[in-house]
Amino acid sequence: MKKLSIIIPCFNEQSFIEQIIDKVRQVSLEHSMEKEIIVVDDASTDATVQIVKAYTVKDQSVKLILHPVNKGKGASLQSGLKEATGDIVVIQDADLEYDPADYNKMLSPIFAGHADVVYGSRFMGSGPHRVLFFWHTIGNKLLTFFSNVFTGVNLTDMETGYKMFKTEIIKSIQTKEKRFGIEPEITAKICRIKNIRIYEVGIAYYGRKYNEGKKISWQDGFAAIWCILKYNILWRR
Repeated sequence: MKKLSIIIPCFNEQSFIEQIIDKVRQVSLEHSMEKEIIVVDDASTDATVQIVKAYTVKDQSVKLILHPVNKGKGASLQSGLKEATGDIVVIQDADLEYDPADYNKMLSPIFAGHADVVYGSRFMGSGPHRVLFFWHTIGNKLLTFFSNVFTGVNLTDMETGYKMFKTEIIKSIQTKEKRFGIEPEITAKICRIKNIRIYEVGIAYYGRKYNEGKKISWQDGFAAIWCILKYNILWRR
């Protein structure tokens, strides 16, 4: 395993996109892994595209994919996966809520031969955590519990934005959700793979407020419930 593909979906992230690419580039990966950075812009209306285009000039390891219309996080992941050439893939939100310094922690069980998939959990107590929304935390834990009931696994953070996969694993499933429903869909389909080995590691979490650009809302929580039911019971393909 020689290359890590980092897929960064983004929409109107001009305040953060350059910083997060900097952080990704600065991380020194163990096992001499190289990095492939794939930014998928979901039809931003601010200066996000211009910032990333300037970055691609100075660093050709940064690739930019453009959506002509806004499609959602799930669609951005699907576009990024088509271009990923690494042995391992990690999803990196474009804001600064998740720290690329945790990549090596997530890679560890894969390189040790234990894991095929690693979730970075915000609820396992490792690393600093910004104290923010109580009801968001309760909602995330309830969604994780609801998902676990149907998948039969004991995840602590199904909705985490940090998910890492061996590339052949994530490319072996066909995802359909275009927006935030991609998280429970991936979990449902990954858990049905025979003999899959899923691990969790504790990660740092620097959450942001809505006035800082946070986009997920309570409506997405109801959509997640529907996706848990749809991909675990109604549509098992």
